[in-house]
Amino acid sequence: MSSVTLTAKAIRRSLLAVAATSVATTGLFSSVAFAADEQKVERIEVTGSRIQRQDMESASPVTIISAEAIRAEGFTSVDQLLQAQTSMAGAALGSSSNNGSDGVAQVDLRGMGSQRTLVLLNGRRMVNSGSGADSSVDLNSIPVSMISRVEILKDGASAVYGSDAIAGVVNIITKKDFEGFQLDLNGSTTSESDGETGEISGLYGFNTDGGNYTIGAAYSKRESVIQSDRSWTEPGASSFLPTGSLGGKVRNDAGEWVARSTGYDYTTSSYYQTPNERYSLFANMIQELDNNLVLTGDVLYTKRKSDQQLAPQPADVMLNVCGAPGVTAGAACITLDQAMTDGEIAADDTGRVNYRRRTTDAGPRIYSQDTDTFRISAALAGELDINTGMNWDIGYTYGKNKADSSVENSINATNLKQSVYANQDAWFTGVPLTGEIVNDISFTDNADGGNEQHVVSAGLNGELFDLSAGAVAFAIGAEYRYESGFYNPDPVTVAGDSTAAQQDATDGDYNVLSVFQEVSVPFTEKLTGEFALRYDDYSTFGKASTWKVGLTYEATDDLMLRTVAATGFRAPSISELFGGDTGSYDYLDDPWGNAQDPQILVRYTSDDDLKAEESDSYTAGLVYSPNYVEGLSVTLDYWRFKVSNAITRLDVQAGLEECFANASAAACETFNIGANGDLSNLTNSLTNVGSQDTSGLDFNLAYNFEALSLDWKISNDTTYLLNFEQEDNDYTNKIDGNFGAYAEVRNNFSIQAGQDSWSVNYFNRYIGEMDDLNTGDKVDAILYHNLAGTYYVTDMITLSAGVKNITDEEPSGVSNGSDGGTVPEVYDTIGRQYYGGVTVKF
Repeated sequence: MSSVTLTAKAIRRSLLAVAATSVATTGLFSSVAFAADEQKVERIEVTGSRIQRQDMESASPVTIISAEAIRAEGFTSVDQLLQAQTSMAGAALGSSSNNGSDGVAQVDLRGMGSQRTLVLLNGRRMVNSGSGADSSVDLNSIPVSMISRVEILKDGASAVYGSDAIAGVVNIITKKDFEGFQLDLNGSTTSESDGETGEISGLYGFNTDGGNYTIGAAYSKRESVIQSDRSWTEPGASSFLPTGSLGGKVRNDAGEWVARSTGYDYTTSSYYQTPNERYSLFANMIQELDNNLVLTGDVLYTKRKSDQQLAPQPADVMLNVCGAPGVTAGAACITLDQAMTDGEIAADDTGRVNYRRRTTDAGPRIYSQDTDTFRISAALAGELDINTGMNWDIGYTYGKNKADSSVENSINATNLKQSVYANQDAWFTGVPLTGEIVNDISFTDNADGGNEQHVVSAGLNGELFDLSAGAVAFAIGAEYRYESGFYNPDPVTVAGDSTAAQQDATDGDYNVLSVFQEVSVPFTEKLTGEFALRYDDYSTFGKASTWKVGLTYEATDDLMLRTVAATGFRAPSISELFGGDTGSYDYLDDPWGNAQDPQILVRYTSDDDLKAEESDSYTAGLVYSPNYVEGLSVTLDYWRFKVSNAITRLDVQAGLEECFANASAAACETFNIGANGDLSNLTNSLTNVGSQDTSGLDFNLAYNFEALSLDWKISNDTTYLLNFEQEDNDYTNKIDGNFGAYAEVRNNFSIQAGQDSWSVNYFNRYIGEMDDLNTGDKVDAILYHNLAGTYYVTDMITLSAGVKNITDEEPSGVSNGSDGGTVPEVYDTIGRQYYGGVTVKF
């Protein structure tokens, strides 16, 4: 066979492999290194395997997003670029999450939960981060400016990486091997002149004898967007009014107590986009110590300051009524005057009456976080003169996250009740409260928490022996990992005196020892098998074994078939094992009719006897790159994931009804329901009874060609969801404010045209029509249009600009949307955005 034929085949094999592991994004194909004189492709490592390969062929589907593509689409945070992928679902926390997010940003691959997607940094675990005792990585800790590319492995990988890789892996590769200086300035604003973002970053790298050192720094700031500042936002109508209500009645201007006819508009205080400020420092190094020894390392530090804002605290208390049955003589109480009696306000069977008030006098609730995340990783690698050469490495990774959080204008419920008893007229006349009263009832809720991680690993990989079709490659290794986390709520909250639910502290740790192996066997020139096996021993729940089997079959030079079957697991997190008891006011229907309010206090508890979640995954697909259409590649993959023993909480409402209707001792005991429907100790504990079952199809088309004296790139990604079930509930093609969106069809399309000095990109993103989970009504499909351009002024200066959501699409309405009548984690609530940037290289 001629060398030309060998070279052509090698190139085609590498292009097939690139198509198999990626989407056609800007700069994608530059990742393939080909040496024509050696007639082979450079040996590299692909996410999803520890075996270094001579090409990028893999049985597992991997999407690669380049730094150029990230900038072209104007992404300013990692969560934004990940959640825009069609393989994402659910409602991952991010910049649009205002209520309960603590400022974190997460990824939710396949909508299976952020805790079931493993996040790596340069192929090694990233420390969990957030407000403390967290179960997943805060993507805010990784600045966009340091990213070289992002690799998304879209099948189960526990056999390779261990716990958390049930839904897949996101591997963020940082910039390295850089020489010179680069300065980047980027910013954006909305068409409403709010929500501004800005980022400045610098990168400096230099070479030494046998090494390279790359250092970077970044600063970014994001401003807020208020919900009521968007014309499509419907005013809120909360039953908690600034003037207060007693027994469900409100006082009118004539001093009469009448039924409430108005509501409080909370959208004037709440955010659609939360403010955020970040400072980051990072560095990468590689230094050859001698011909067979290389030292590598990376360091990352990020400080995040973030805020969320909600309407003033709604206070909800039960007040004793003087002289009512059940109220002891001398107890603090209120007196029902004639106007109240005329308004049919009366004590209940316990001698109490409900009082509600929106504490606008204290001001909105301002949630603030100040987090520091530090990570350092170092590895020593070398080569052994065995067989054709074997590579070994020893590495250590340390990560630590520390967070201080607060909630300004919190309300002390105990002090509020005492103040009402002592100042009845001040509270019931509806006039603003005095400063003295506000100071007495309000406080700043302060909490702190953190996470810590130590990982020591060692590995060996290379070739074992040759078969007729090629060499059998392997990788073996061992790893020790220690994880700890804590969270300390404010003492007022711990004591149960806050209007927020009572909460206890969390503190715990665990360690795990793991061994793993992989083998790649070329059965024939066309058929290759990949086999992985892993064994983990946890100090908490015990042992876990997982395996993975993958096959690739090169049917022709144009067509490759692939399939993977694997098992996986997720170890219970620190908060699931050792989390402090937490109160939650859930909307429930009390079958006994004893509850005074539809929001019933439920005690959420953890369980240190939890076992690991288990999973089975399967993918099968093809990669087609026809030789008669140069530059075209197509991939099609079927995928399915099943999770059993999932860590979840039981359905409290179902438990109440079972206990009431059937006098079920098991249900009553499980939820701590007392005699005659006593719900004072109602409890819901974590347990291993949950399940997930999801499947679908991924399709990608990439086409690079020349026409009209221009270079063109076309890419289309489609995910078609066949099924998503959780705890036997079907969420397929449904959307809900609590669970997010599981659209049947999601599609991303892009087309780029350009020459050497410029390029123009058009992108669109489609989220299909869904059913409202709460009402069954249709929720409209939506199509977002984006346009961007890049101009290379000189070799030193590059300009970029773009518009997101050109047509200023309004988000689709959802009946119980998490904010503003929609789901901000799914739809764009900000509106049209303009962005631009400049890059200067020296």
